[in-house]
Amino acid sequence: MRHAWFLCGAALWLDPTAALAQETDPLSDLEELPDLGIAWPEAPGDERPDAIAIDGNPDAAPAPVEPGTPRYTITLTGVPDAVDGDIRSAFDGLSNLEQGDGEAETVSQVDRRAQADALILAELMRAEGYYAATVTPRTRAHEGWILVTLEVEAGPVYRFETVALPGIEATGAEEASALRAIFGIREGGPVRAEEVIAARARIEDAMGRRGYALAEIGEQQIVIDHDTQSASLTLPVDPGLEAQFGAIRVSGAPPFPDKHVTTLARFEPGDTYDSTLVGDLRRALIQTGLIGDIEIVENVEDGVVDLDINLSPAPPRTISGAAGFQTGEGLRAEASWTHRNFFNPEGALTLTGVVGTQEQRAGVLYRRSNWKQRDRILTAQLIAGNIERDAYQSKFVGLGAGVERVTNFLWQKPWVWSLEAEMLALDERDRLPDVDFTFERAFFIAAIGGALRYDGTDSLLDPTSGFRLGGRLSPELSVELDTFTLAGDQIEAGTRETYLRAEVEGSAYWPANENLVIAGRAKVATIWGAVRDNIAPSRRFYAGGGSSVRGYGYQQLGPKDVVGDPIGGRSLTEFSLEARYRFGADRQFGIVPFIDAGRLSSGPWPGTRDWQFGVGVGARYYSSFGPIRLDVGTPINRQEGDSRIAVVVSLGQAF
Repeated sequence: MRHAWFLCGAALWLDPTAALAQETDPLSDLEELPDLGIAWPEAPGDERPDAIAIDGNPDAAPAPVEPGTPRYTITLTGVPDAVDGDIRSAFDGLSNLEQGDGEAETVSQVDRRAQADALILAELMRAEGYYAATVTPRTRAHEGWILVTLEVEAGPVYRFETVALPGIEATGAEEASALRAIFGIREGGPVRAEEVIAARARIEDAMGRRGYALAEIGEQQIVIDHDTQSASLTLPVDPGLEAQFGAIRVSGAPPFPDKHVTTLARFEPGDTYDSTLVGDLRRALIQTGLIGDIEIVENVEDGVVDLDINLSPAPPRTISGAAGFQTGEGLRAEASWTHRNFFNPEGALTLTGVVGTQEQRAGVLYRRSNWKQRDRILTAQLIAGNIERDAYQSKFVGLGAGVERVTNFLWQKPWVWSLEAEMLALDERDRLPDVDFTFERAFFIAAIGGALRYDGTDSLLDPTSGFRLGGRLSPELSVELDTFTLAGDQIEAGTRETYLRAEVEGSAYWPANENLVIAGRAKVATIWGAVRDNIAPSRRFYAGGGSSVRGYGYQQLGPKDVVGDPIGGRSLTEFSLEARYRFGADRQFGIVPFIDAGRLSSGPWPGTRDWQFGVGVGARYYSSFGPIRLDVGTPINRQEGDSRIAVVVSLGQAF
């Protein structure tokens, strides 16, 4: 016996019980069931199972129960292990018995719900390929309860005997083979509704991505043959002409020139049409923060797709602020004002101010996004401020500029790079390491730097797999003024140093299971070419704190002077290991035990001695904009002057 199904939207096949669940009122008498459009298989002596058997006897009256509201339980038997989880999950959401929550007004109402649920369960079995499945509802009374059992006789899984995509050959033999592989439904495969619907969506998407802008996917036909327990699938495909991108025309009130829209596009006129690139352009325009509304119309003629883009602007100004606290750094508050299109196109001007217990700073930043190329940024900034740390006090004025290729949430890139140059004038407090003697030093520093980074992880803010590896080189010229004041006397101590700063840092992430990720980080850095005391205190390496070795205060790890203040070093080595465990109904909470290790040395080479360790535990809340973390750590080999506890609160993972 063969049945042909024509699925326009295929929604009925995916959830054939939705109409039944919506139209059958479990609190009313059983009305005539809606037609599901799928005939039951015929077998000798087999009737549609709509009778309710009491204690296995279909002619018996319902067993008596105690007076009052009837209570019942429901059990499913015979569901194959391969689909048990999916079937039970779908059934729980549709079942009349489950929605009744174990209570009914009358015994006959339990019977009606069981009868309707038998039909629902049979249709769910069909959606998983068991087209000969039958479901028999049985009830019995036991100690004042009604026990309902839905007995499933699954039968065999029906499989596709033939799969045809007529018309696909018009794309060429090689392309047709690739599209069939993307479709994914093959002869001999199980006839599962969800897989067939997903396959149709895949081939529609693939046709759009491979240049067939005019492709038409026809009416899908499934023919079930109960005699051979098989099926045939036919999905007509008309690819149409292979299309190319044409012109981009901009209208409305765009906040930047039309040419900038073409800069954001990852395609040029004449490139093979790809529907995903049109969606990417839409997201890129929105991501500028300058677009309030966007409409893209595709006009296709003679295989050329022209894009008509209508834009309306969004408010270009933003005021933002942030505040935080970290052991060793104290309180810190920052406020900024930004005009994102002060220099059209996308030339942002940002004014920033920082006030804190240990830092005061003001700055002006120019940032031109998508400069001459998508995701390339040109920056220039002027900063001035004062920083007071245990390690040093620095008053500074600086000027810098740079260009970089950035990654973002819209298009996470494996490779990013940056080039920058800066000039700094510094007036810093320093201390001789072996005596309690402080003095002021003035430096002029010029530096150029370059960085290259690979990111193979699955997320920018919260990676769960993959690894990152990056390095940075920065040659610097440091000129100390010829004299400085020490105890009221002018001392000749001018120096001129050229040295190289180098850093390599990597991190890796391994998902142990669905809720647990093991994360590790390592960093090695060195300054080569000058002794430590000839390097400005603020340009040395320091360790300790929330992004370094937790458990120690900010910059409190490593060599110290006679009064216990850190003096920095020329070489730095750090390691971190975390176990990130998530829990909760939506896995929105997390707990993170961690161990960190670090070594800071006055020499240029990383060593193997004098390591310092910190351990602790962190709490995470996974918000829509990234994880919020609270880490509490303690040093293992605490030295004199080290705090027993250090606390860090910030946005994002530690690494």
